[in-house]
Amino acid sequence: MAGKKKEASLQASVTNQEQWEEMLATKGLTVVDVYQQWCGPCRAVVSLLRKIKNELGDDLLHFATAEADSIDALERYRGKCEPTFLLYGSGELVAVLRGANAPLLQRMTVEELTKEKLVLEQGGERKAVKDDGLVDDERKDEEETPQQSENEESIIVPASKSYTVAIIKPDAVAHGKANEIIMKIQDAGFEILAHEERTLTEVEAQDFYRHKAEEAGFEDLVRFMSSGPSHILVLSQVEGSAYVVPAWREFIGPTDIEEARRDKPESLRAQYGTQTLFNAVHGSEDMDQASRELAFFFPNFRTASVTEQDGEEERVERTLALIRPDVARDNREEILAQIHKSGFTVALQREVMLTEEQVRQFYFQHVEQDYFPALLRSMTSGPVLALALARTGAVHHWKNNLGPSDVNKAREESPECLRAQFAVENEPINQLHGSESPEEAEREISFFFPKQHTLAVIKPDAMNQHGEEILEEIRGSGFSVTQLKEMVLSREMAEEFYKEHREKPFFSQLVEFMCRGPCMMLVLTKENAVEEWRATMGPSDPDQAKTISPNSLRARFASDILHNSVHGSSNEQQAEEKIRFIFGDICAELTGDGETDTTSFGNHMMCVTVISIWHTTWFQIHNNLVLMFIPARNDISSYG
Repeated sequence: MAGKKKEASLQASVTNQEQWEEMLATKGLTVVDVYQQWCGPCRAVVSLLRKIKNELGDDLLHFATAEADSIDALERYRGKCEPTFLLYGSGELVAVLRGANAPLLQRMTVEELTKEKLVLEQGGERKAVKDDGLVDDERKDEEETPQQSENEESIIVPASKSYTVAIIKPDAVAHGKANEIIMKIQDAGFEILAHEERTLTEVEAQDFYRHKAEEAGFEDLVRFMSSGPSHILVLSQVEGSAYVVPAWREFIGPTDIEEARRDKPESLRAQYGTQTLFNAVHGSEDMDQASRELAFFFPNFRTASVTEQDGEEERVERTLALIRPDVARDNREEILAQIHKSGFTVALQREVMLTEEQVRQFYFQHVEQDYFPALLRSMTSGPVLALALARTGAVHHWKNNLGPSDVNKAREESPECLRAQFAVENEPINQLHGSESPEEAEREISFFFPKQHTLAVIKPDAMNQHGEEILEEIRGSGFSVTQLKEMVLSREMAEEFYKEHREKPFFSQLVEFMCRGPCMMLVLTKENAVEEWRATMGPSDPDQAKTISPNSLRARFASDILHNSVHGSSNEQQAEEKIRFIFGDICAELTGDGETDTTSFGNHMMCVTVISIWHTTWFQIHNNLVLMFIPARNDISSYG
């Protein structure tokens, strides 16, 4: 807490127009960090500003942060990704800096303070400036306007950009190298789309590195990554069509420091790492991992979902893409790069070994064709990479990119198409699949990406004041409510529901609170429902949620870590167990289309009747009530 107080006294917080005008009336030089609500102030420069203040010790030097979203005078700064610093001399703009360039910010601050003192002491003329970066704002392409106005609280980027997660680890931060590394990242042509300073808890570090849980040294890695603050960045490249994952991994160098120093001496790990564990920086290994890490750190990060064409709004659709085994082995990354270059977003991705029966089910319309034996052989020869691609007109655009289904025809008529480029010698089957229509696309996507279910609980502290708002959030986030039940838990039920926390010191308080009043129990259905719901909830601690996920439910509706409004299952297995505990064995029921699903993968959870709240009027909650009234208890709190 002491650190937070220092930071608050260092930078005045300006969050409305009245405070902004008061700040402009301040005598001397004021350095203002203009930020967007979704990302917060630029934490990377706080230590620098404190250093400048301590070295200069001048009462005429002031620092402030200003939230552009809520200050009328900063309207034209809204929707920006790049850090922006405005320097005001007694209320007049005298300098502007874009980007977290620490040495330049320090030099500008010292120079402008010197000029301001001369003006105040000798009555010289103050040289006011205009922000040249705003001159062309009104002439920007119309396609950028929706991105800025659609939802300023989300991180929205064009669908054509590729992106990856980068972490400046605690060792580099502790040695004061974060700002230097950030400058090198920008100098290398990487664009910082989002940036925050954050100290991981051990639980978060374990979750983030769960794919390394079986490796030697996992516990040491978790302790290290939770030992101090890290800088978390989302990177793209200024050239929007570039595929950033391999470029970033090339830039940071090998994991092993000795190998990095020997083979890539100019890499970040060679320059700033000290040993394999303390190797300064992290980068996503591939696009799939980048997507998971983005969801982990930045749940509000998304690509633009609506564009304007010919004055009419065109909505995003999805299509299924399959990369068959023969090219998935060697050309996967190149094909993914071309997918990004063409403006697609990979909404879902999985690699799967298909059985003969599954291939026959998926290609049931082709079973009698002469080419089917070759298709069957190809599809079962190794892992297939399945992708759900999203963009406006996805089906049409992907079919155009693929080219003719006949390989020889593709080579002759459209040699630049993907099927021609990635044709396999002496193989009559093309190596890439695309859906024929939007309707078929959704059927095919459901085959490879079946809907998942998770249990959601609206807790007693949120039921009375925020229950309806939370239900609306669920609807707006694309979940279907499969089951719904309002109930007051008995003590025995609450103890069993939270049995995994039985040995925790907060268990008694948790049980007491959950018995205090009615809860709303819901089964939510969506692709990747478990992770999607956890991202919607935000971190368990509301204070942490307000910092790293300000639009999450817990950031907005929870009061403290024990009264945090909502609960969600941690994983698919736990979701299944908790759903069965609350709702009984509902797995014998039907799926939403009225027929038992036998064709898609992972259908052990595909077992409940879907009631879509997109297409129905609000359900009559009193028909679903199961009330077990017991006396309210005192001294109640909750967790989880």
